[in-house]
Amino acid sequence: MFPRVFLKNREEIEVAQGFPWVFDNEIDHVKFEEKSGVKQTSLEDCSVKDGEVVEVFANAGGFLGTGVINRKSKITVRMIGKDHADQIMADPQAYYTKKIQDAYNLRKMYYDMKDSYRLVYGEADLIPGLIVERYCDTKKNIYLVVQFLSLSCEVFKKEILEALKKIIRPYGIYERDDAGVREKEGLAEKVCWIGEEREDVITIRENDVLLSVDIAHGQKTGYFLDQKFNRKAVGKLAEGKRVLDTFTHTGAFGLNCFKGGAKEVISVDLSQEAVDMVNKNIVLNKAENKMKAVCADVFDVLKDYEAKGEKFDLIILDPPAFTKNAKNIQKAYGGYKEINLRAMRLLSENGILVTCSCSYFFDSEHFYGMIMKAAEDSKKRVQILAKYGAGPDHPVLAGYPKSEYLKCAVCRVL
Repeated sequence: MFPRVFLKNREEIEVAQGFPWVFDNEIDHVKFEEKSGVKQTSLEDCSVKDGEVVEVFANAGGFLGTGVINRKSKITVRMIGKDHADQIMADPQAYYTKKIQDAYNLRKMYYDMKDSYRLVYGEADLIPGLIVERYCDTKKNIYLVVQFLSLSCEVFKKEILEALKKIIRPYGIYERDDAGVREKEGLAEKVCWIGEEREDVITIRENDVLLSVDIAHGQKTGYFLDQKFNRKAVGKLAEGKRVLDTFTHTGAFGLNCFKGGAKEVISVDLSQEAVDMVNKNIVLNKAENKMKAVCADVFDVLKDYEAKGEKFDLIILDPPAFTKNAKNIQKAYGGYKEINLRAMRLLSENGILVTCSCSYFFDSEHFYGMIMKAAEDSKKRVQILAKYGAGPDHPVLAGYPKSEYLKCAVCRVL
């Protein structure tokens, strides 16, 4: 018998609807086998080892699914499937090969072999904690960047890597397990090539834009793939416009605007390493005569441009998450509002503002309410022309709202 985790009364509702996490305070008791027979204890007193496969039940006894237990984490059980544990563990290699194949088949509906995209998006692809980016360089070599962010996928690392090698046949696999969340899971950080070492910096093509990506040292997995289609849509609006591209990271939004016919693009980032990469990408795309990168604090740049009376026809605000928890929403609101208000003041008549938030906790209600208040305080009126989210390589799992995090609004400021 696999260990059985029983939830407190009514705590099964979200799990039954598809929520893939069980928190420690939702667990009533655990049943498990010992030499003396079946034992029932509290979570604190049970002898089930972290990383073991467990079955999860409602308080009344209804089976909810199978997960992996980790008492070091507040997320004590991450659900890995709706099947019983004996079915999954009869052949875990086949089980995870099918999951990877399903994820790959989904992406093939939207992307071709030359595209770069997120191949596995953790819980949304029913493999909690696993992130896999698929990069195709200009030589048509396929690189995978993998992150095992939870114990629930770490214990199946061998099976997952074997499935990736079989299905994707990558030229190289780089492990970017340097995220702080691993510490909360009781896991050490780790970065290395899995198998043969390849180039750390590669060049990919996105929407006909060439981009250098540092898969070993760049932020998170080296590049943010979720805005690909949004960048293309914004690029189409840039013809003949003076563009300010802020929090630029690699310069991708700005370069899409350059390709779209912008007359001038200024890309701003606080990180000198990011600006160095933007300058490299400017040269790659022969954009030196129309585009430049500036290393500066975006808040300061917006204030300075306003003081100087600068005007832009299109401004892009794509900041990092200003809050990663619910406690700091009000502080984040102030930051988002300030940059949006100042951007609205910098826009020429009927200018276009592309404003984004990648924080799940700063939800759509807060985000669009913030845009309204920023417009009010800047004495402007705003027409929202389009609302975008992440691409189809970042599917939203019903019952797991955290998988829907990105908000990208295209606005006309009157």
